[in-house]
Amino acid sequence: MALKELTAEEAASLISHGDTIGFSGFTPAGAAKEIPTAIAEKAKKEHEAGRPFKIGVVTGASTGQSLDGELAEADAVSFRTPYQSNKSLRQSINAGKTHFFDMHLSQLPQNVRYGFLGKFSYAIVEACDVSEDGHIVLSTSVGASPTFCQYADKILVELNEFHPKALRGFHDIYEPLDPPHRRELPVYSCSDRVGTETIKVAPSKIAGVVRTNRPDEVGGFKEVCPITSKIGENVSNFLASELRKGAIPKDFLPIQSGVGNIANAILGALGQNPDIPAFEMYSEVIQDSVISLMEEERIRFGSATSLTLSPEVLARVYDNLDFFRSKVLLRPQELSNHPEIVRRLGIISINTAIETDIFGNVNSTHVMGNNLMNGIGGSGDFTRNAYLSVFTCPSVAKGSKISTIVPLVSHMDHSEHSVQVVITEQGVADLRGKDPVERARLIVENCAHPEYRDLLRGYFDSVKDGHTPQTLDCAFAMHQKFLKTGDMHGVEWALPGSQA
Repeated sequence: MALKELTAEEAASLISHGDTIGFSGFTPAGAAKEIPTAIAEKAKKEHEAGRPFKIGVVTGASTGQSLDGELAEADAVSFRTPYQSNKSLRQSINAGKTHFFDMHLSQLPQNVRYGFLGKFSYAIVEACDVSEDGHIVLSTSVGASPTFCQYADKILVELNEFHPKALRGFHDIYEPLDPPHRRELPVYSCSDRVGTETIKVAPSKIAGVVRTNRPDEVGGFKEVCPITSKIGENVSNFLASELRKGAIPKDFLPIQSGVGNIANAILGALGQNPDIPAFEMYSEVIQDSVISLMEEERIRFGSATSLTLSPEVLARVYDNLDFFRSKVLLRPQELSNHPEIVRRLGIISINTAIETDIFGNVNSTHVMGNNLMNGIGGSGDFTRNAYLSVFTCPSVAKGSKISTIVPLVSHMDHSEHSVQVVITEQGVADLRGKDPVERARLIVENCAHPEYRDLLRGYFDSVKDGHTPQTLDCAFAMHQKFLKTGDMHGVEWALPGSQA
């Protein structure tokens, strides 16, 4: 039976107000593009006619402008989960127009299967190939697409000819059984293949195929600056010292790294450090620096759920697919982020914080406690189960008007029980085996910016009582000062014996 070909507008006409849709995409890589843009146009027309039109949007993680951006700007999103990074959608969420609930990315697929998120009318997924007998070959990400395709009533496929059909073989599609029949996930090394190359569905579920030829909307990464370079150097030197001490096995351990400019700088520094042997990645995302290190034979293998590459670097991969076929594997996020596998493989997790307090609690999602930035993503999946968990950030932000080291984080995503090492461009605080007082001294002296050390010492030295010396009267004084004046400098602690 030949699959029905549709225009994007015809596909969008199938979507109704109140539907919940599972979209492909983990970062802009592999995200649906043509159909969500057409859905946004439909929403605008419905609104102009005085009719309501909003849908629930569920993806693997963030996506690109043509999905999150277009739908948000058309006021077409009733709720969104589990992660986003689009400016327009963020504004809609923080204004209360779009309901957003954060979620650990490893938990999303099973929550869909368990029915926790309700009925899914459609899965809309990008593919580089699809067969008449229902084999779907995904493009540059897997994310939660396998679960969306199995659980949704119907499937719409964006057949994107920008991505070569030769990507078949880069994917490892596997879904675990659900309780009480679940078995161990049989991934015992980064390169273990445990599933299939394609998503297999009943052809009758595929409501239509929309042909496209559009690149992923992945932007380039900023050049390494002195601050990100120093953070990378500090991470690299710390891990090399742990290796020399025997605290890390001599063959090293798989690395998980967050997404972005700091992560690129860190991976680059690890690759350049002669004391660190060639290593493997078991992470969410393969980004530009990973590809370069694979070409230099400093990274042996990379397992992830997304190939999030700048256009220039993706072109290098597509020009040399035979080389990368033995070095890259894309899995569902349920496997790439699964706590069981993270613990089994002994992964070193390296993620980025918005702010860290002097006791080691980390905020990775909210600015000044209330405005969502992106979401927790997979950082919790890895941090809470890592062999060694590291958080990095610059010591200051907004031209030094904000200290990222504060008395108490304004929103907590990762508690002191999960955070083992904090690293800024100033230095390293190894928190393992340290009580709260020792942690505070290490973080202030090693990681805080010199402009804020006296201020933080004044806070800590003024609070004498308790296992964790903290006072709710002044814990957020630095945040309050910034909200009032636009600068954290100059706080005066309203405590006996305090220092300014």
